[in-house]
Amino acid sequence: MSSLLGIVVKQVKSHPALIPLFIFISGGATMSVLALTRAALKNPDVSWDHKNNPEPWNKLEPNEQYKLFAVNMDYSKLKKDRPDF
Repeated sequence: MSSLLGIVVKQVKSHPALIPLFIFISGGATMSVLALTRAALKNPDVSWDHKNNPEPWNKLEPNEQYKLFAVNMDYSKLKKDRPDF
């Protein structure tokens, strides 16, 4: 692994125009891993514990925001419009 890192460092030293490429590629990879992690941990459609919580989407309150970004939506004013299970 260190020889691969040495080759990358050598290429960056000889071609400094590659630095922005490495920055943007590593930034994009980091953001995609963070988005995947957030979707796996915070999304109510994903159930990690099937024995204790088989249907996590039924336990959401109507005023609970689970989306990352909501356009023109105030979740605190929503009323409960579904039955209890």
